[in-house]
Amino acid sequence: MDSFAPYGARSAAMTAKPARVLVIAGSDSGGGAGIQADIKTITMLGGHAMTAVTAVTAQNTTGVTAVHPVPAEVILAQIDAVIEDIGVDAVKIGMIGSVFAAEQLALRLQRLKAENPDLPIVFDPVMVATSGSSLADDATIAAFGPLMDLATIVTPNLPELARLSNQDDPVAAALGLVDDHGCAVLIKGGHEEGDTLADALIETDNMTSWQGQRIDTTSTHGTGCTLASAIACLLGQGDSLTSAVERARTFVRVALYAAPDLGHGSGPVGSTNVRLDVGPGPRLNQVTLTVKDYAKSVDFYSKLGLKQIVDSPENSYARFETFGGATLSIQADPDEKISATTAVYLECDDLDARVERLARLGILFEHAPRNQPWMWREARLRDPSGNIIFLYKAGEARRFPPWRVE
Repeated sequence: MDSFAPYGARSAAMTAKPARVLVIAGSDSGGGAGIQADIKTITMLGGHAMTAVTAVTAQNTTGVTAVHPVPAEVILAQIDAVIEDIGVDAVKIGMIGSVFAAEQLALRLQRLKAENPDLPIVFDPVMVATSGSSLADDATIAAFGPLMDLATIVTPNLPELARLSNQDDPVAAALGLVDDHGCAVLIKGGHEEGDTLADALIETDNMTSWQGQRIDTTSTHGTGCTLASAIACLLGQGDSLTSAVERARTFVRVALYAAPDLGHGSGPVGSTNVRLDVGPGPRLNQVTLTVKDYAKSVDFYSKLGLKQIVDSPENSYARFETFGGATLSIQADPDEKISATTAVYLECDDLDARVERLARLGILFEHAPRNQPWMWREARLRDPSGNIIFLYKAGEARRFPPWRVE
């Protein structure tokens, strides 16, 4: 296999493999930003993350207490090791530990771009952590120019954009960087005041903007890293730049909503909770069942262990969420004839124990857990309207049975 497949031109065979994304960034001991955020994001998007660590930081949600830059020769050795063996479909650059490292990195990436002109490079010019701690001095920032010359897109927040351009007006600043370096620039509006935020993608001959409501959360640590690595992964999968930015924004917004609320400061986003919201292809993540009795059905599915996230009795509609993000909805219609021709399967690692608990709650089963010839163990029941429900445990046999078609 070639070490690089141009984005937008990946073969059918290649798309079956994950996008190989090289992340060049610092390590965050708190797991919220940096390399750790990048790996989580790329993994959730179906890519394969490879890393070249530029600095080791001691930090948590409240601040950075120590930074140890990795020598430039070690950074380059990491890059060479993974590219020579595994190959690369996209590069994401984050925190850079020193001026010399920035200069050497630019020289190495120049050679890589000469070999692979269409290689997407996403540069997130990290200068300050979410907590306010400085992660790049003035000399290092001055060395960012050659990296922007190589980048497909640069993703600064508003303070970073002002420092890169020495201009206060974001659009003028972005246009200046586009003219000077030939890269696209994503203006991120997260530092703006107000409830409505706008992001804008500035390209040589085009501008695309998005608006969204500010999400009320203090868990914003790693949003910039997450956005940039998501863009890189999506570009590596063959997406267009505009589409990659749009889908990466969706990933970040869902991760903000799904943040786990950790730490005493600016907590990490919930990247590991974004599974079915963004991806390279169609995703089965929502099923709706017609039911007769709204209240009885809500009670039934709540007892099964599903989390109710929409309760609209006036519309006879409810939605439930399962672990992993897939949702199941019910629409009550007393006049509808229920024809149980489709079965809903809910996988449970604790199948036998769960069936026993539900039976004690008065849930009736048509048959208890039993082993099946197709290597699943399952129990069958019906909801109050007669829809067929299976609780089952398949493990690896669900997706990888011995008779799987390759």
